Amino acid sequence: MRHSHIHGFGRPGGWQQADVPDAGDAGEWFAGRLPEDWFSGPPAIDIDREEIVVVGPLEVPDGTSDTEIDGRIARFRETTRADRMRIADEAEARYGRKVAWGVTAGDRTVLFTHLAVPVMTRLRQPERKVLDTLVDAGVARSRSDALKWTVRLAGQHSEQWLSELREAMKKVDDLRSEGPQV
Repeated sequence: MRHSHIHGFGRPGGWQQADVPDAGDAGEWFAGRLPEDWFSGPPAIDIDREEIVVVGPLEVPDGTSDTEIDGRIARFRETTRADRMRIADEAEARYGRKVAWGVTAGDRTVLFTHLAVPVMTRLRQPERKVLDTLVDAGVARSRSDALKWTVRLAGQHSEQWLSELREAMKKVDDLRSEGPQV
C-alpha cells in the first residue's frame, strides 16, 4: 500500500495533549496495518486530539450509477466491519484516540461513525445575534448547529491560511525540541 495522505490538526504538546500519545506515525502504521485490497489508493488520514479519521477511496468505474455506488459503499461497510473494529481497537490502544472510518466513491465522501465533540465557548451578544439570525432564518436548527455551520464556512474560506499557520506552529515546535534541554 502506498503512503497515506495525513492531515494533523492542533498543536503537539501543551497541557491539552499531556496524556495523549503522539500520533505522528499513524499514517505509516495504518499503511502497514490495513489490508491492501480495501481501497483503490492510499487513504486520507486526519488526526486531531480526540480522533483519527481514515477515509479510503473505493474503485468506481466510469458510468457507475448513484444507486450502484450506494451498494458498493454498503457492501464495503458491512464486509469490513469486524476487521475495521479490530484495527480501530489496536489503533485506540496505540494512539489514545477513537478511530472513525469512511470512504470516497465517485464524487461522494461517506463517513461511517465519527465523533461529535462538545466544545465550550462563551459568546458576547453580537456573536449570539449572528447565531440567532442563522437559527431564525432556518439555516440552522440551533445555536450549536449555527456555530458548526460558521466554523465550517470559515474553514473552507481560510484553509490555505490555516495550513500555513499549522506549518509555522510545527516549525516552532520542531525548533523548541531541538533546543537545549534544561
